[in-house]
Amino acid sequence: MIRVRALEPADAPVVASWIDGPEALVIWSGKALFTWPFDGRQLLGLRASDPGRRLMVATDPDGTPVGHFGLRLQPGGRSVRLGMVLVAPSARGRGRGAALVRAAVGAAFADFEVEQVELGVYAHNERARTIYERLGFREGERHPRSVEIGGEWWTSITMILPRDAWHSSES
Repeated sequence: MIRVRALEPADAPVVASWIDGPEALVIWSGKALFTWPFDGRQLLGLRASDPGRRLMVATDPDGTPVGHFGLRLQPGGRSVRLGMVLVAPSARGRGRGAALVRAAVGAAFADFEVEQVELGVYAHNERARTIYERLGFREGERHPRSVEIGGEWWTSITMILPRDAWHSSES
């Protein structure tokens, strides 16, 4: 079982250590938030510059960080954007990704005004897409040529989870 809490300054270098290169940085954060080499100061800088974005850490029962995600209420207040989903390398392959996303979606839907959770994922990130689909997210808009990495264009996909689909996936 994982627990979720707000990112603390001591967590930032731990989360940063899970990013092992510029490609992993883009897969995790998208194309515009951070620069390589990445360090915890950049993550704390984002938190300071965007107080509307809730940066969260998932921990094992003993308090060890095993994951990270961010939530941001979209304009209009009916949708939350889930992003920056990451599981610690040492915790992968044990169901923690699904548990992390479940916890993130639960935190988003704790606000009864929120009608849907959306996220962006790169088309080639099959492992993440499988988790999202299993939890009820459905593919929305595709964005071809979203970002160019190493001379290759990546397609990003917006995925959407309406509140009513979340309730049915929890039954």
